[in-house]
Amino acid sequence: MIILRRLLLIIICGILMCACDTEYQPKPKGYNRLELPVAAYVNTPDTLPYFFEYSKHAKLLKDTSWVREKHWVEISYPEFKATIHITYKQLQGSQELLKEYLNDAYVLTAKHQIKAYAIDESITKTESGKTAVIAEIEGEVPSQFQFTMTDSSRNFLRGALYFNVKVQNDSLRPAIEYVKKDIMHMINSLAWRE
Repeated sequence: MIILRRLLLIIICGILMCACDTEYQPKPKGYNRLELPVAAYVNTPDTLPYFFEYSKHAKLLKDTSWVREKHWVEISYPEFKATIHITYKQLQGSQELLKEYLNDAYVLTAKHQIKAYAIDESITKTESGKTAVIAEIEGEVPSQFQFTMTDSSRNFLRGALYFNVKVQNDSLRPAIEYVKKDIMHMINSLAWRE
C-alpha cells in the first residue's frame, strides 16, 4: 500500500512537471480594422490664397495652433484621428524669406531624427509642373509625411501629417498610406490664387 501510494505520488508529480513545461503566452492586443472609404475630393474655399482638392471624408478646419495665422488650415480625419496641418506664407518676392521658410521646414522635419529609422526626402514635379519637396519619415515619429511647395517668388505652403493616437505606426500603416494618397492628390491639384 505504501509502495502504491509512493508510485502514484511519483506519477502525479511527473505529470504535473510535464504539464508545466510550456509557458503561457498571452495573445497580443488586437487592433481595430480600419474601413477605408473610397477616395473622393472637394475644393478648398475661395477665401484662401491657394486652391487644392482634399478628401470629402475629411473636415477643413481653421488652424488651432497658438499662432493663428489667417490662411493656415487643418484637414482633419476624425475616423483616423489624423490631421494634416497646412501652413501658408507670402514671400512678397523675397529670396531671404524663401530661404528662411525652407530652412524652417527642414528643421521641423529634422527634429524627427531622434526617433526616425529613415527620412526619405525627394523633389517631385507635379502634374501641373510645380515642384514639391516631400519627406517620408519612417519609425515611431509623430509626423510620418511632410511636404513643401512654393512658386519661389510669392507663395510658400507646407503640410505635415500627424496622428493623435498612441498606437504604433506599423498598425497605422493602412491609414498612413490612405492619407498619403490624399496628400499627393492635394499636391497635384495645388494652384495659387493670384
